[in-house]
Amino acid sequence: MKAVRFDQVGGPEVLEYGDVERPTPAAGEVLVRVAASAYSAADAGMRGGFLPIPVVLPHVPGYDVSGTVEALGDGVDGLAVGDEVVGFLPMERDGGAAEFVVAPADALVTAPTTIPLADAAALPSVALTAWQALVDDGELRAGQRLLVIGAGGVVGKYAIQLAKRLGAHVVATASPRSADAVRSAGADQVIDHTATDVLGALAGQVDVLLNLAPLDPAQFEADVAAVRDGGVVVSTTAFIATPGDASRRVRAATVFVRPDRDRLEQLVALVDAGELTVEVTRHIPLSELPALHAEAETGRIVGKVVVLP
Repeated sequence: MKAVRFDQVGGPEVLEYGDVERPTPAAGEVLVRVAASAYSAADAGMRGGFLPIPVVLPHVPGYDVSGTVEALGDGVDGLAVGDEVVGFLPMERDGGAAEFVVAPADALVTAPTTIPLADAAALPSVALTAWQALVDDGELRAGQRLLVIGAGGVVGKYAIQLAKRLGAHVVATASPRSADAVRSAGADQVIDHTATDVLGALAGQVDVLLNLAPLDPAQFEADVAAVRDGGVVVSTTAFIATPGDASRRVRAATVFVRPDRDRLEQLVALVDAGELTVEVTRHIPLSELPALHAEAETGRIVGKVVVLP
């Protein structure tokens, strides 16, 4: 089968597209014929060797995947050959940047039926990140106020949609390039952080601050003033310490996305109910994945890119 993989860490040039042996599912595993995988920044982090996830080399990236069940390992219940599935695969294992991938059965759920199967690969890890940040760590509730810093990315737009569904008032920061998309996602107020002082533009404090941007640590510390006493600061930027304020009981939480099959099933249900929009900005063939990694190094990628085998 065709796959993209790397056998040493380094820049995009270590990625190689070619023929590899088709995997076989062991007990509790499923062989999936890949419809698509999705590019994620963490894939580049593992390839570059600066994300501390213990992959075994050679490694196939692409932990977000959608496809069709091709074969079942022993002891797998609840799935059948031909089922269309989507999953967030364990990051340390080979991913879906290939024609076939072996996945733990408990990492897969039934794919959405209202969007193309390939596009479903754009859902798992980013939507789970937004859910876990807002609900599990931020404990956001109806009637509360949320500030999303760096809302123009994919996680930000999922976060806005989920927060509005929870009944929160959403203030979001975005550049002019992404402001319209952030409004379309449902933000009640959009602040242009390139031209406006965010704290000065807020009409009152917020209950939860969700940071999705690589902020300067001093700026991040200052932004905590936007959070009311007893509120929460949640951040997905694990390489920057998340500040809180113990004197005001402002709690700090750093999110690194966790597999959660039940949550993923709920997210799929929201997609099929028309309550959550899956964003896909580009489709590329698998052979162009190394070039996409190189493009990502320049910061030019916008939105979610899915990779077709």
